[in-house]
Amino acid sequence: MAPGTQQPISPTGMMVLRTLAMPRDTNPWGDVFGGWVLSQMDIASGLMAGEASEGRSATVAVNDVVFHRPIAVGQTICIYAQLVKIGRTSMEIALQVWARDLVHNYEADRVFAAEAVFHYVAIDDAGRPRPVPESARQFL
Repeated sequence: MAPGTQQPISPTGMMVLRTLAMPRDTNPWGDVFGGWVLSQMDIASGLMAGEASEGRSATVAVNDVVFHRPIAVGQTICIYAQLVKIGRTSMEIALQVWARDLVHNYEADRVFAAEAVFHYVAIDDAGRPRPVPESARQFL
């Protein structure tokens, strides 16, 4: 599903990161900074890119970032990643961020909070592009 289209009712992809929004990550109103959410998404997509490419990879672009609702301090976020495209040296990874309160007021249901598409290039030890191995297709 392309970011910004109809919102999903359940997560798509593989959960690659789960973390807790802490007070240091928030603005004065208790909402998490978008930059913190993006950094968590970059970590999550980097984990997927590293596993798919079987080694080092680098973020080259982030597209279609949409914040659907605020994330509050004390909410747990789960980030789901799906490898959607493989080029010769590149990978396109769609991310979804789902949130729910497990600390202040337990919520059984998650809410769709954000999404983006991250683009990676597999790189060698010298930082030059290298081919994405054929085995990455298992993540499509």
